[in-house]
Amino acid sequence: MPAPNKKKILNDPVYGFITIPSDLVFDLVEHPYFQRLRRIKQLGLSEYVYPGALHTRFHHALGAMHLMGQATHTLRSKGHHLSDDECEAAQVAILLHDIGHGPFSHVLECCLLDDVPHEEISLLLMHDLNQQFGGRLTTAIQMFEGTYERPFFHQLISSQLDMDRMDYLNRDGYYTGVAEGAIGAERIIKMLDLVDDQLVVEAKGVLSVENFLNARRLMYWQVYLHKTSICCESMLIQILRRARFLVRQGDTAHREPVFAPETFMLFLQESVRLADFRANQMYLNAFTQLDDYDVWSCIKQWAWHDDAVLSTLCQKLLDRKLFKIMLSTEPFAGQLLNELEDQLRRTGLSDEVLSYFLVEGQATNAAYLPSEERINIKLKSGKVIDIADASDLSNIQVLTNIVRRYYVCWAKELNIQSKSIS
Repeated sequence: MPAPNKKKILNDPVYGFITIPSDLVFDLVEHPYFQRLRRIKQLGLSEYVYPGALHTRFHHALGAMHLMGQATHTLRSKGHHLSDDECEAAQVAILLHDIGHGPFSHVLECCLLDDVPHEEISLLLMHDLNQQFGGRLTTAIQMFEGTYERPFFHQLISSQLDMDRMDYLNRDGYYTGVAEGAIGAERIIKMLDLVDDQLVVEAKGVLSVENFLNARRLMYWQVYLHKTSICCESMLIQILRRARFLVRQGDTAHREPVFAPETFMLFLQESVRLADFRANQMYLNAFTQLDDYDVWSCIKQWAWHDDAVLSTLCQKLLDRKLFKIMLSTEPFAGQLLNELEDQLRRTGLSDEVLSYFLVEGQATNAAYLPSEERINIKLKSGKVIDIADASDLSNIQVLTNIVRRYYVCWAKELNIQSKSIS
């Protein structure tokens, strides 16, 4: 019986046709760990702002893998020796770089887990897959970690000009309809080169890199850190915080149980740290069962819970009755916060639950940080310099400065006097 054809072609709305390049990549795409990414949206709650932002981590991972194939092809065409095994490993590494994302991606890293970065879970899952695939992911893992002998592979996977960023800017711009996300990734990739096994961009690609950095800055303020997205995410975090509080409180308050699937309940009951994931396979197995649908199904159930804090927050998020939000370049004065607290108290809230309906925070954005792994430009003379020195952009300092915005979100039009709110 002939072996099945695993070199499939997928139709992608951003790049056209994407080819699955090898049997190993095909088998990884088919694996349940990777298929789970179909059920995790790329932009979390951004659909509340941009209704078209419904694409998933699955889409993004395939797109980044496609760009990695283009990048390795470019480097080979310029006379650099990259073996077939190295090229496959690079595509495997970028394909799996987001496999450790949980429900709502970055939003819940702080409250569903005990500040465990998704990159660490991705690495644990890659090691798990490596065992399942008989060690065939070893080189990909080294590239992902940055321990492989040729550092440019890690730069293609994770740097300030990597295939991850190139895909998500293009893809997120496409699905949100924000034109500033278009970065000309193909042009940048064609300008890639190597000097001493370090990734560089040819001098004629400087304008494209400048556009990339500017697009990233604009996309952060217009999409990733949009004030309505911040508001939705703040509400979701408070929902999970309240649910976790009630679960850990148990039946001492004689309330109805908090519904959650067993795997989700595990993370509500416990503060799971990275050490726990490493020590006990149970946590990793449970994590790979979680996706956005688990959280949404719980929110729909919790909207009718007898705890007024939980039900009110859930109902408001489901109905898009969002918190009010105020932004500032300076920390908010205590007088303003006191006024907002008094306003909430008049709706019947006790001091014990005020923090669920009044949330402070800050958002930061920097398009390019020269202190981190730099974007290097190769001049015609062969000299290599930083993009900040090669660029003649008048706003280069804007791109390299960390911009900080402070925000405060609070609930309006609360009508909960008839509910138990303690």
